[in-house]
Amino acid sequence: MAGSPDDTTYDLAAALDDEQTFAAVRHFFEEGIPFNQVLGLTIRYIRKGDVGLNMPFKPELIGNPMVPALHGGTLSAMADAAGGAAVFSALPLGDSVSTIDLRIDYLRPAAPVDSFAEARIVRIGGRVGVARIQVWQAPVAENASREAVTGEEPERVLVAEATGVYSIKRRKR
Repeated sequence: MAGSPDDTTYDLAAALDDEQTFAAVRHFFEEGIPFNQVLGLTIRYIRKGDVGLNMPFKPELIGNPMVPALHGGTLSAMADAAGGAAVFSALPLGDSVSTIDLRIDYLRPAAPVDSFAEARIVRIGGRVGVARIQVWQAPVAENASREAVTGEEPERVLVAEATGVYSIKRRKR
């Protein structure tokens, strides 16, 4: 893994390879997966094994109009995409990733506002990768944010946490 430009062990070739990989992951993720386009998912940031996603609010994502709250499936799909992208970002170009298992805990209602997810690799091996994912929103009364009700102003509130397990198919080299 490449170090920072200030690090004497900085490897420019590895950094360029990483940037090419990240550009390819971003393009595939945002342009090549139709369902991600339906949800409006975009990559906020990408580093090797660490990805942040945005999902803008759309009225079509409401699951419970009485609350109102986002449909849990949209949060699950976002978490799954984030975990898969984190694993994918750590692989050589040409390898592929598919979901084996996703476990999600919904911690509070997800308000009708933009959401974002952060995923980091826990373990990556020859055939399987594991990522932990957190889904966040801005604090508003609709996501039962104690902070919004009491006037405290945190930057974000956690609405769901997930663990994803992904199959890795290595391209023959």
